[in-house]
Amino acid sequence: MSTQHARIERSLGAFWLRDERSKNGLRVNGERTENALLVDGDWIETGRTVLRFRHGALPPSMRPRTQPLDAVALVTALPTLDEQSRNLEAIARSTVSVVLRGETGTGKEVVARAVHQLSGRPGELIAINCGALPAAILEAELFGYRKGAFSGAAEDRPGLVRAADRGTLFLDEIGELSPSSQVALLRVLQESEVRPLGATRPVKVDLRVVCATHRDLLAHVALGQFRSDLYARLAGHLFEIPPLRERREDLGLLTAALLHRIAPGRALRFEPDAVRALCRHDWPLNVRELEKCLASAVVLARGGPIGLDHVSAALVTSVTPPLDAATAAKQRRADRRTELITALQTHRGNVSAVARALGKARSQVQRWLRDFGLDPAQYRGP
Repeated sequence: MSTQHARIERSLGAFWLRDERSKNGLRVNGERTENALLVDGDWIETGRTVLRFRHGALPPSMRPRTQPLDAVALVTALPTLDEQSRNLEAIARSTVSVVLRGETGTGKEVVARAVHQLSGRPGELIAINCGALPAAILEAELFGYRKGAFSGAAEDRPGLVRAADRGTLFLDEIGELSPSSQVALLRVLQESEVRPLGATRPVKVDLRVVCATHRDLLAHVALGQFRSDLYARLAGHLFEIPPLRERREDLGLLTAALLHRIAPGRALRFEPDAVRALCRHDWPLNVRELEKCLASAVVLARGGPIGLDHVSAALVTSVTPPLDAATAAKQRRADRRTELITALQTHRGNVSAVARALGKARSQVQRWLRDFGLDPAQYRGP
Protein backbone atom coordinates (compact mmCIF):
# COMPACT_ATOMS: atom_id res chain seq x y z
CA MET A 1 0.00 0.00 0.00
CA SER A 2 1.00 3.64 -0.27
CA THR A 3 2.62 5.36 2.70
CA GLN A 4 -0.61 7.32 3.21
CA HIS A 5 -3.21 5.26 1.41
CA ALA A 6 -6.62 5.90 2.99
CA ARG A 7 -8.30 7.54 5.95
CA ILE A 8 -11.21 6.40 8.12
CA GLU A 9 -13.33 9.21 9.54
CA ARG A 10 -16.16 9.06 12.05
CA SER A 11 -19.22 11.21 11.38
CA LEU A 12 -22.50 11.07 13.34
CA GLY A 13 -21.80 7.56 14.60
CA ALA A 14 -20.90 6.21 11.15
CA PHE A 15 -17.48 5.55 9.62
CA TRP A 16 -16.37 6.77 6.19
CA LEU A 17 -13.41 5.50 4.20
CA ARG A 18 -11.66 8.05 1.96
CA ASP A 19 -8.88 7.54 -0.57
CA GLU A 20 -5.80 9.72 0.05
CA ARG A 21 -4.88 9.83 -3.66
CA SER A 22 -3.10 6.48 -3.38
CA LYS A 23 -1.13 5.02 -6.26
CA ASN A 24 -3.01 1.69 -6.40
CA GLY A 25 -6.47 2.97 -5.48
CA LEU A 26 -9.00 1.80 -2.95
CA ARG A 27 -11.57 -1.02 -3.10
CA VAL A 28 -14.48 -1.91 -0.84
CA ASN A 29 -15.92 -5.41 -1.35
CA GLY A 30 -13.97 -5.64 -4.61
CA GLU A 31 -15.31 -2.38 -6.11
CA ARG A 32 -13.13 0.66 -6.79
CA THR A 33 -14.13 3.73 -4.78
CA GLU A 34 -12.81 7.04 -3.51
CA ASN A 35 -15.31 7.44 -0.65
CA ALA A 36 -17.45 4.80 1.00
CA LEU A 37 -19.72 4.49 4.03
CA LEU A 38 -18.44 1.42 5.86
CA VAL A 39 -20.81 -1.31 7.01
CA ASP A 40 -19.91 -4.02 9.51
CA GLY A 41 -18.19 -6.85 7.64
CA ASP A 42 -16.94 -4.83 4.65
CA TRP A 43 -13.70 -5.93 2.99
CA ILE A 44 -11.23 -3.10 2.35
CA GLU A 45 -8.37 -3.41 -0.16
CA THR A 46 -5.50 -0.94 0.09
CA GLY A 47 -2.89 -1.97 -2.45
CA ARG A 48 -2.10 -5.61 -1.68
CA THR A 49 -3.35 -5.39 1.90
CA VAL A 50 -6.83 -6.72 2.73
CA LEU A 51 -8.63 -5.60 5.88
CA ARG A 52 -12.06 -6.38 7.32
CA PHE A 53 -14.08 -3.62 8.96
CA ARG A 54 -15.94 -4.59 12.14
CA HIS A 55 -18.16 -2.01 13.81
CA GLY A 56 -18.27 -2.28 17.59
CA ALA A 57 -15.97 -5.30 17.97
CA LEU A 58 -13.23 -4.78 20.53
CA PRO A 59 -9.83 -6.24 19.60
CA PRO A 60 -8.62 -9.35 21.42
CA SER A 61 -6.48 -8.88 24.49
CA MET A 62 -2.82 -8.50 23.61
CA ARG A 63 -1.67 -10.21 26.81
CA PRO A 64 0.98 -12.77 25.81
CA ARG A 65 0.08 -16.37 26.53
CA THR A 66 2.29 -18.09 29.06
CA GLN A 67 2.54 -20.99 26.62
CA PRO A 68 1.68 -20.83 22.91
CA LEU A 69 -1.50 -22.63 21.91
CA ASP A 70 -0.40 -24.87 19.05
CA ALA A 71 -3.78 -25.14 17.32
CA VAL A 72 -4.46 -23.63 13.92
CA ALA A 73 -8.21 -23.71 14.55
CA LEU A 74 -7.77 -21.35 17.54
CA VAL A 75 -5.61 -18.69 15.93
CA THR A 76 -8.07 -15.82 16.10
CA ALA A 77 -8.68 -12.11 15.85
CA LEU A 78 -12.19 -12.47 17.32
CA PRO A 79 -12.46 -11.09 20.87
CA THR A 80 -14.98 -13.69 22.09
CA LEU A 81 -13.08 -16.66 20.66
CA ASP A 82 -9.80 -15.29 22.00
CA GLU A 83 -11.29 -15.10 25.49
CA GLN A 84 -12.64 -18.64 25.22
CA SER A 85 -9.29 -20.00 24.00
CA ARG A 86 -7.56 -18.48 27.03
CA ASN A 87 -10.15 -20.16 29.27
CA LEU A 88 -9.44 -23.43 27.47
CA GLU A 89 -5.71 -23.05 28.16
CA ALA A 90 -6.43 -22.84 31.88
CA ILE A 91 -8.83 -25.81 31.72
CA ALA A 92 -6.29 -27.85 29.75
CA ARG A 93 -3.83 -27.76 32.64
CA SER A 94 -6.44 -29.24 34.99
CA THR A 95 -8.14 -32.64 35.04
CA VAL A 96 -11.52 -31.22 33.94
CA SER A 97 -13.04 -33.09 31.00
CA VAL A 98 -13.75 -31.10 27.84
CA VAL A 99 -16.52 -31.24 25.24
CA LEU A 100 -15.68 -29.70 21.86
CA ARG A 101 -18.63 -28.77 19.69
CA GLY A 102 -18.50 -27.56 16.12
CA GLU A 103 -19.32 -28.37 12.53
CA THR A 104 -17.34 -30.91 10.52
CA GLY A 105 -13.96 -29.54 9.52
CA THR A 106 -13.68 -26.82 12.17
CA GLY A 107 -10.61 -28.46 13.72
CA LYS A 108 -11.94 -30.33 16.74
CA GLU A 109 -9.14 -32.91 16.74
CA VAL A 110 -6.53 -30.14 16.35
CA VAL A 111 -7.99 -28.45 19.45
CA ALA A 112 -8.00 -31.79 21.31
CA ARG A 113 -4.30 -32.19 20.55
CA ALA A 114 -3.67 -28.69 21.89
CA VAL A 115 -5.52 -29.54 25.11
CA HIS A 116 -3.37 -32.66 25.50
CA GLN A 117 -0.15 -30.76 24.79
CA LEU A 118 -0.98 -28.08 27.34
CA SER A 119 -2.07 -30.63 29.95
CA GLY A 120 1.50 -31.81 30.50
CA ARG A 121 0.29 -35.39 30.88
CA PRO A 122 3.11 -37.84 30.09
CA GLY A 123 0.95 -40.38 28.26
CA GLU A 124 -0.22 -40.30 24.65
CA LEU A 125 -3.25 -38.76 22.99
CA ILE A 126 -5.38 -41.64 21.70
CA ALA A 127 -8.15 -40.70 19.24
CA ILE A 128 -11.11 -42.79 18.11
CA ASN A 129 -14.15 -41.93 16.00
CA CYS A 130 -17.18 -43.32 17.83
CA GLY A 131 -19.34 -43.14 14.71
CA ALA A 132 -16.98 -45.09 12.48
CA LEU A 133 -17.31 -48.53 14.12
CA PRO A 134 -20.25 -50.81 15.04
CA ALA A 135 -21.00 -50.96 18.79
CA ALA A 136 -19.52 -54.44 19.35
CA ILE A 137 -16.26 -53.61 17.61
CA LEU A 138 -16.10 -50.19 19.26
CA GLU A 139 -16.31 -51.67 22.77
CA ALA A 140 -13.56 -54.19 21.94
CA GLU A 141 -11.38 -51.36 20.57
CA LEU A 142 -12.03 -49.14 23.59
CA PHE A 143 -11.88 -51.63 26.43
CA GLY A 144 -9.72 -54.40 25.00
CA TYR A 145 -10.29 -58.13 25.28
CA ARG A 146 -8.75 -61.36 26.46
CA LYS A 147 -7.76 -64.18 24.16
CA GLY A 148 -10.80 -66.35 23.44
CA ALA A 149 -13.32 -63.72 24.62
CA PHE A 150 -15.11 -64.07 21.27
CA SER A 151 -14.65 -65.72 17.90
CA GLY A 152 -11.52 -64.30 16.31
CA ALA A 153 -9.93 -63.09 19.58
CA ALA A 154 -6.64 -64.89 19.03
CA GLU A 155 -4.59 -62.79 21.48
CA ASP A 156 -4.92 -60.37 24.37
CA ARG A 157 -5.49 -56.74 23.34
CA PRO A 158 -5.24 -53.93 25.93
CA GLY A 159 -7.66 -51.51 24.17
CA LEU A 160 -7.47 -47.78 23.55
CA VAL A 161 -8.53 -46.76 27.06
CA ARG A 162 -5.49 -48.47 28.55
CA ALA A 163 -3.32 -47.10 25.73
CA ALA A 164 -4.35 -43.61 26.89
CA ASP A 165 -3.32 -44.32 30.50
CA ARG A 166 -1.70 -41.16 31.97
CA GLY A 167 -2.59 -39.43 28.73
CA THR A 168 -5.73 -38.20 26.93
CA LEU A 169 -8.52 -40.20 25.30
CA PHE A 170 -10.15 -38.23 22.48
CA LEU A 171 -13.62 -39.53 21.60
CA ASP A 172 -14.77 -37.95 18.35
CA GLU A 173 -18.51 -37.93 17.56
CA ILE A 174 -19.35 -38.99 21.12
CA GLY A 175 -23.06 -38.58 20.31
CA GLU A 176 -22.87 -41.72 18.14
CA LEU A 177 -22.12 -44.02 21.11
CA SER A 178 -24.62 -46.86 21.50
CA PRO A 179 -26.51 -47.20 24.82
CA SER A 180 -24.38 -50.20 25.87
CA SER A 181 -21.15 -48.35 25.07
CA GLN A 182 -22.38 -45.36 27.06
CA VAL A 183 -22.91 -47.58 30.12
CA ALA A 184 -19.45 -49.14 29.78
CA LEU A 185 -17.75 -45.74 29.32
CA LEU A 186 -19.60 -44.33 32.33
CA ARG A 187 -18.21 -47.12 34.51
CA VAL A 188 -14.68 -46.38 33.29
CA LEU A 189 -15.05 -42.70 34.19
CA GLN A 190 -16.70 -43.37 37.56
CA GLU A 191 -14.31 -46.07 38.76
CA SER A 192 -11.13 -45.06 36.87
CA GLU A 193 -10.79 -48.65 35.77
CA VAL A 194 -11.52 -50.76 32.71
CA ARG A 195 -12.40 -54.45 32.39
CA PRO A 196 -11.45 -55.99 29.04
CA LEU A 197 -13.98 -58.27 27.36
CA GLY A 198 -13.58 -61.77 28.75
CA ALA A 199 -11.57 -60.61 31.78
CA THR A 200 -12.64 -61.16 35.38
CA ARG A 201 -10.69 -58.32 37.00
CA PRO A 202 -10.63 -54.62 36.13
CA VAL A 203 -7.44 -52.66 35.45
CA LYS A 204 -6.87 -49.19 36.93
CA VAL A 205 -6.36 -46.33 34.47
CA ASP A 206 -5.38 -42.66 34.87
CA LEU A 207 -7.43 -40.99 32.16
CA ARG A 208 -8.34 -37.54 30.91
CA VAL A 209 -11.20 -37.48 28.38
CA VAL A 210 -11.80 -34.94 25.63
CA CYS A 211 -14.78 -35.57 23.40
CA ALA A 212 -16.18 -33.86 20.32
CA THR A 213 -19.52 -33.70 18.59
CA HIS A 214 -21.44 -31.73 15.99
CA ARG A 215 -24.67 -32.61 17.84
CA ASP A 216 -26.44 -30.84 20.70
CA LEU A 217 -25.83 -33.38 23.47
CA LEU A 218 -28.20 -31.63 25.89
CA ALA A 219 -31.02 -32.00 23.38
CA HIS A 220 -30.17 -35.71 23.08
CA VAL A 221 -30.20 -36.02 26.87
CA ALA A 222 -33.66 -34.44 26.96
CA LEU A 223 -34.85 -36.93 24.32
CA GLY A 224 -33.40 -39.89 26.24
CA GLN A 225 -30.87 -40.63 23.48
CA PHE A 226 -27.81 -39.87 25.60
CA ARG A 227 -27.34 -40.74 29.27
CA SER A 228 -27.59 -37.72 31.56
CA ASP A 229 -25.12 -39.21 34.07
CA LEU A 230 -22.55 -39.76 31.31
CA TYR A 231 -23.08 -36.21 30.05
CA ALA A 232 -22.51 -34.91 33.57
CA ARG A 233 -19.19 -36.79 33.67
CA LEU A 234 -18.05 -35.53 30.28
CA ALA A 235 -19.28 -31.93 30.24
CA GLY A 236 -16.78 -30.32 32.59
CA HIS A 237 -16.05 -27.55 30.11
CA LEU A 238 -17.80 -26.84 26.81
CA PHE A 239 -15.78 -25.21 24.03
CA GLU A 240 -17.64 -24.25 20.88
CA ILE A 241 -15.63 -23.79 17.67
CA PRO A 242 -17.40 -21.40 15.28
CA PRO A 243 -17.57 -22.25 11.58
CA LEU A 244 -15.13 -20.45 9.30
CA ARG A 245 -17.89 -18.37 7.71
CA GLU A 246 -18.44 -16.75 11.13
CA ARG A 247 -14.76 -15.95 11.65
CA ARG A 248 -13.69 -14.51 8.29
CA GLU A 249 -11.42 -12.04 10.12
CA ASP A 250 -9.20 -15.05 10.78
CA LEU A 251 -8.67 -15.95 7.11
CA GLY A 252 -5.30 -14.20 6.96
CA LEU A 253 -4.06 -15.75 10.22
CA LEU A 254 -5.29 -19.21 9.29
CA THR A 255 -3.91 -18.99 5.75
CA ALA A 256 -0.47 -17.99 7.06
CA ALA A 257 -0.45 -20.82 9.62
CA LEU A 258 -1.61 -23.42 7.09
CA LEU A 259 0.89 -22.30 4.43
CA HIS A 260 3.66 -22.56 7.00
CA ARG A 261 2.70 -26.22 7.36
CA ILE A 262 2.03 -26.86 3.64
CA ALA A 263 5.06 -25.05 2.19
CA PRO A 264 7.51 -24.29 5.01
CA GLY A 265 10.11 -21.66 4.22
CA ARG A 266 8.59 -20.65 0.89
CA ALA A 267 7.70 -17.03 0.08
CA LEU A 268 4.23 -17.20 -1.49
CA ARG A 269 2.23 -14.37 -3.04
CA PHE A 270 -1.48 -14.08 -3.93
CA GLU A 271 -3.02 -12.16 -6.79
CA PRO A 272 -5.81 -9.74 -5.70
CA ASP A 273 -8.54 -11.76 -7.49
CA ALA A 274 -7.52 -14.87 -5.57
CA VAL A 275 -7.71 -13.03 -2.25
CA ARG A 276 -11.18 -11.71 -3.12
CA ALA A 277 -12.36 -15.24 -3.93
CA LEU A 278 -11.07 -16.56 -0.59
CA CYS A 279 -12.75 -13.73 1.32
CA ARG A 280 -16.13 -14.15 -0.41
CA HIS A 281 -16.33 -17.95 -0.25
CA ASP A 282 -18.71 -19.47 2.34
CA TRP A 283 -16.33 -22.33 3.31
CA PRO A 284 -19.02 -24.99 3.84
CA LEU A 285 -16.33 -27.51 4.89
CA ASN A 286 -14.58 -25.00 7.16
CA VAL A 287 -10.84 -25.00 7.96
CA ARG A 288 -10.42 -28.44 6.42
CA GLU A 289 -11.59 -27.06 3.07
CA LEU A 290 -9.29 -24.04 3.38
CA GLU A 291 -6.29 -26.32 3.98
CA LYS A 292 -7.08 -28.51 0.96
CA CYS A 293 -7.69 -25.44 -1.20
CA LEU A 294 -4.33 -23.89 -0.27
CA ALA A 295 -2.43 -27.15 -0.73
CA SER A 296 -3.88 -27.53 -4.23
CA ALA A 297 -3.28 -23.86 -5.13
CA VAL A 298 0.39 -24.03 -4.09
CA VAL A 299 0.94 -26.98 -6.46
CA LEU A 300 -1.01 -25.43 -9.35
CA ALA A 301 0.83 -22.10 -9.06
CA ARG A 302 4.14 -23.91 -9.80
CA GLY A 303 6.20 -21.43 -7.84
CA GLY A 304 4.51 -18.31 -9.22
CA PRO A 305 1.84 -16.05 -7.68
CA ILE A 306 -1.33 -17.86 -6.58
CA GLY A 307 -4.11 -16.66 -8.87
CA LEU A 308 -7.88 -16.95 -9.11
CA ASP A 309 -7.77 -20.09 -11.27
CA HIS A 310 -5.53 -21.84 -8.75
CA VAL A 311 -7.90 -21.35 -5.80
CA SER A 312 -11.17 -21.65 -7.73
CA ALA A 313 -10.26 -25.17 -8.83
CA ALA A 314 -10.32 -26.37 -5.21
CA LEU A 315 -13.26 -24.42 -3.74
CA VAL A 316 -16.31 -26.52 -2.85
CA THR A 317 -19.28 -25.20 -4.79
CA SER A 318 -21.65 -28.16 -4.86
CA VAL A 319 -22.18 -28.78 -1.14
CA THR A 320 -25.86 -28.53 -0.26
CA PRO A 321 -26.25 -27.49 3.36
CA PRO A 322 -28.71 -29.56 5.38
CA LEU A 323 -30.67 -26.42 6.31
CA ASP A 324 -31.14 -23.04 4.67
CA ALA A 325 -29.50 -20.14 6.49
CA ALA A 326 -32.69 -18.91 8.16
CA THR A 327 -33.68 -22.37 9.40
CA ALA A 328 -30.15 -23.11 10.60
CA ALA A 329 -30.03 -19.83 12.54
CA LYS A 330 -33.42 -20.59 14.10
CA GLN A 331 -32.22 -24.07 15.10
CA ARG A 332 -29.01 -22.71 16.65
CA ARG A 333 -31.06 -20.20 18.64
CA ALA A 334 -33.40 -22.94 19.90
CA ASP A 335 -30.41 -25.13 20.84
CA ARG A 336 -28.80 -22.26 22.73
CA ARG A 337 -32.01 -21.57 24.68
CA THR A 338 -32.35 -25.26 25.63
CA GLU A 339 -28.72 -25.38 26.72
CA LEU A 340 -29.14 -22.22 28.81
CA ILE A 341 -32.31 -23.46 30.54
CA THR A 342 -30.67 -26.80 31.36
CA ALA A 343 -27.65 -25.01 32.85
CA LEU A 344 -29.92 -22.73 34.89
CA GLN A 345 -31.77 -25.75 36.24
CA THR A 346 -28.53 -27.60 37.02
CA HIS A 347 -26.96 -24.63 38.83
CA ARG A 348 -30.21 -23.37 40.43
CA GLY A 349 -30.15 -19.98 38.72
CA ASN A 350 -26.55 -19.12 39.70
CA VAL A 351 -25.44 -17.03 36.70
CA SER A 352 -21.74 -17.21 37.57
CA ALA A 353 -21.88 -21.01 37.79
CA VAL A 354 -23.78 -21.16 34.49
CA ALA A 355 -21.11 -19.00 32.82
CA ARG A 356 -18.34 -21.30 34.08
CA ALA A 357 -20.18 -24.42 32.93
CA LEU A 358 -20.76 -22.99 29.45
CA GLY A 359 -17.27 -21.55 29.20
CA LYS A 360 -18.63 -18.04 28.59
CA ALA A 361 -18.18 -14.64 30.17
CA ARG A 362 -20.83 -13.75 32.77
CA SER A 363 -21.78 -10.67 30.72
CA GLN A 364 -22.43 -12.91 27.68
CA VAL A 365 -24.75 -15.16 29.72
CA GLN A 366 -26.62 -12.09 31.00
CA ARG A 367 -27.12 -10.88 27.42
CA TRP A 368 -28.55 -14.28 26.47
CA LEU A 369 -30.89 -14.18 29.47
CA ARG A 370 -32.24 -10.79 28.38
CA ASP A 371 -32.49 -11.94 24.77
CA PHE A 372 -34.48 -15.09 25.66
CA GLY A 373 -36.53 -13.36 28.39
CA LEU A 374 -35.28 -15.77 31.07
CA ASP A 375 -35.21 -14.85 34.77
CA PRO A 376 -32.55 -16.74 36.81
CA ALA A 377 -34.64 -16.21 39.97
CA GLN A 378 -37.24 -18.67 38.62
CA TYR A 379 -34.66 -21.46 38.81
CA ARG A 380 -33.39 -20.84 42.34
CA GLY A 381 -36.08 -22.84 44.05
CA PRO A 382 -37.64 -22.18 47.46
